[in-house]
Amino acid sequence: MSCWMLLRLHSGDLRRSLLPLYCSLSLRALSSGAISRSLRESYRILQLPDDGASDAAEVKEAYLHMAKLYHPDSGAPTADAALFSQIEEAYRAVLAHLTRQKSASQYTQSMEEEEEDKIKSNAPQHRHYLSFEGIGSGTPSQRERQYRQFRVDRATDQVLEYRRKEMEKAAADEGAMVTRDARLRSKQIKITQAVERLVEDLIQESMALGDFQNLSGTGKPLNKFDHNLYMDPMTHNLNRILIDNGYQPEWIVAQKEIRETIAKMRMRLQEVRARLGEPMRHSETLQWKEHCTAFADELGKLNKKVDNFNLIVPLMSRQMVHYSLKRELEKILKTDQLLRQEKEREKERKQKEQMETARTSQNTRQGLITWMQNLLK
Repeated sequence: MSCWMLLRLHSGDLRRSLLPLYCSLSLRALSSGAISRSLRESYRILQLPDDGASDAAEVKEAYLHMAKLYHPDSGAPTADAALFSQIEEAYRAVLAHLTRQKSASQYTQSMEEEEEDKIKSNAPQHRHYLSFEGIGSGTPSQRERQYRQFRVDRATDQVLEYRRKEMEKAAADEGAMVTRDARLRSKQIKITQAVERLVEDLIQESMALGDFQNLSGTGKPLNKFDHNLYMDPMTHNLNRILIDNGYQPEWIVAQKEIRETIAKMRMRLQEVRARLGEPMRHSETLQWKEHCTAFADELGKLNKKVDNFNLIVPLMSRQMVHYSLKRELEKILKTDQLLRQEKEREKERKQKEQMETARTSQNTRQGLITWMQNLLK
């Protein structure tokens, strides 16, 4: 049999055997970076390097930049419809080339993975789990990464479990200590209360028997003052004698006098304003100004007493400020206005009560007359 007949008989097998080789050669040609002349021209139109190293993002960015310059509707002075059509064709050609390149690389990767799977399937299965504690699947490098992640997760779980146990132990110890402290505190309180009741009972019993009647110092005040180590005995005894006889320090007496004086002055001026009308007439206005002038003179004298008080007061926090004439007058006028409003409300309330009483008595009288008329009928 001739060679021609053999080729015709086995043409199908030969085609099937040569197809993978042809595909691999074509994919290698696409992935090797061989670019045709027309494709180079397309890269040049888009102003990109003609070596085919640009990715899809760079191609898109270059196309948008060229479209802004040469699109007929862009309004730019460089707008050109013919040139933009060439740019659009070049952009489509470059995108098609990148798509073919991407599909070729994916197909190559898938073929390599299939070959690796075939090699792995041909290897003895029992050797896959002789390392990495039998963790993971895939290639040795993949199994190593999976085993590292497994060790990290296991260590994290162990640390969290240890912390949980320590926290439970600490909480149990704290609860036991709290319970013990509460028990001891309650026991101590019970003992203290029992002792206090016993002492009180003994004191009451002794008082009933009259055991405290013959004590020295009966009826005299208790010694409430302890000796001050930073004060000489003479000053301490003098202060004690003054306090026992009702005397007070000078600054306390001065403060009391100032407060009583300002209260009396406010009350007098408040009474004057209450006697005047609302609104005030011309004569009442002159009278009010005279009283305000007298109040201002008295307030000046009182402020001098405040200055003297601030010189003798022992603490800075106890010092007083001057009384302001403006604030005092505003306070008096506001108080007078509130009192007048209160009087008006009281007057209106009384009038309403009188009207209600009159209406009630009238209704009663009318009802009585009606009843008598009905009775006489």
